Amino acid sequence: MSSPTGLPTPDFEKASVPKETGMTRRAMLFKLGVLFNGLVAAALAVPIVRYLVGPAVQQRKTGYESWVLLGSLQQFPAGQTRLAKFRNPIVNSLDGETADIPCWVRNVDGQSFQVFAINCAHLGCPVRWFPQSNLFMCPCHGGAYYQDGSRASGPPEQGLFQYSYKIEDGNLLIKAGEMPTPGRAANTAGGKSKCA
Repeated sequence: MSSPTGLPTPDFEKASVPKETGMTRRAMLFKLGVLFNGLVAAALAVPIVRYLVGPAVQQRKTGYESWVLLGSLQQFPAGQTRLAKFRNPIVNSLDGETADIPCWVRNVDGQSFQVFAINCAHLGCPVRWFPQSNLFMCPCHGGAYYQDGSRASGPPEQGLFQYSYKIEDGNLLIKAGEMPTPGRAANTAGGKSKCA
């Protein structure tokens, strides 16, 4: 066949196209993109799967259920509130002094006690006991608590957190593995404070 100019026209259907022996740039970049997206998806899936499956697989450490000795009953005279320290039963080797946790122990009448976490219920600042006014005071935002741990004034919406305690062989023990939480605040009934 010839064109109107007289030159022969190439026949594209009959022309032999060399066969590609390798991969095109587009195909290679597509496969690299799929591989990269797969790696990113796997990296994101690992923590999500660990979060979802972790509680079923992990067992609680024995320290969560342990009772920790605070001292003998003679260390806590009746009608007084004293600062005590205990060693956190759930510690790592690198915890050092931070594993020693202070708490306030109130001997109500010689037989019953209240053991308060040292942390304010507002933002966790350490509260101090002032025997002159019979109040726990928070230095951070002015929170105040009565001697029974209930809220007196300031920003905290509830009383101080309390630890469970028991008396064995003349010693005071607390269940320190359980962290005090808002559901266990002092002087609360049904989530509402009895005082203030």
